[in-house]
Amino acid sequence: MNLFVAFITGLTTGGLGCLAVQGGLLTSTLAHQIEQDMLAHNGSGSTSKFKPHIAQPILLFLLAKLIAYTILGYLLGSLGMVLQLTPLMSAILYFAIGIFMIGNGLRMFNVHPIFRFFVIEPPSSLTRYIRRKSKNGTSFFTPILLGTLTLFLPCGVTQAMMATALGTGSPTQGAMLMFSFILGTSPLFFSVAYFATRLGSAMEKNFTRIVAVTMLIMGLVQVDTGLNLSGAPFSISRTISIVQAYALPAQTGTSIEVTENGYFPQVLHLPANQEVSIEWVTRNTQACSRSVVVPDLEYQKILPTTGRVTMDIPAQEKGAIIRYTCSMGMYPSQFVFDLEE
Repeated sequence: MNLFVAFITGLTTGGLGCLAVQGGLLTSTLAHQIEQDMLAHNGSGSTSKFKPHIAQPILLFLLAKLIAYTILGYLLGSLGMVLQLTPLMSAILYFAIGIFMIGNGLRMFNVHPIFRFFVIEPPSSLTRYIRRKSKNGTSFFTPILLGTLTLFLPCGVTQAMMATALGTGSPTQGAMLMFSFILGTSPLFFSVAYFATRLGSAMEKNFTRIVAVTMLIMGLVQVDTGLNLSGAPFSISRTISIVQAYALPAQTGTSIEVTENGYFPQVLHLPANQEVSIEWVTRNTQACSRSVVVPDLEYQKILPTTGRVTMDIPAQEKGAIIRYTCSMGMYPSQFVFDLEE
């Protein structure tokens, strides 16, 4: 995944998702700070309006969280380098994450009691430890500790990004990916936490609904990604892409242009009943499209930023379709074997 895309994901949906799941830890930090400020204000005998200093603990909380998740990304990338997830394994992982996010969103809407099982809670011993530290810790220690402990409460979007970091198979890329994502979540996280503290709980009900809708949408996206990576013939994004591609004149040839926006042509018509060599062509391509996944051929390749890479496809029956995407399940495209020899 492009680091900019990871940042934008954090800046939009990630911030809301993280705040919904990890907001309790930040609330503990702010409650402790407000209590200290109130005691200091009352002890001073000042008649001015009480204004708690909440910016500092939020910043310390987010900084600790950023460092913790960057280290986690490094470790996940290292683990991925050993495991090397197959496209099918990645598909199952994304599908499971999507189902979890959808269930969590339905739980927030109180659709049915069964969805209460879709919430991740830390062990009771850890919860007691957090509460004890949040009440007794110093001004600096409390937000730093609780920011680090967000590792135990990743939201659904964060879990998807962690899966992506695992799939990079590179410690450096994993660390940079998580750094970019968590950095992206920080502005929205800070703003909402800051103003929510100022405004009180008036917006709490509507905020919960917004987060629930976001979880449902992101869950559907993850399921869609899993379907694409598995080579399934039907998914929302694949259907849209292929319908648009078929509206254009049929494309033939043996080369695919790999760009920042996907693969062109999206539907390539090839001769049936004979071996075909496809050439992937990149020209300063930095996006996820460089990492090509062809599930039916068990083919997975990271293409050079600029260059040409050949892929051999064995003879296929007439009418056969081979689907492929990038390693994130984006840019669904396909080869159609319907030409005469």
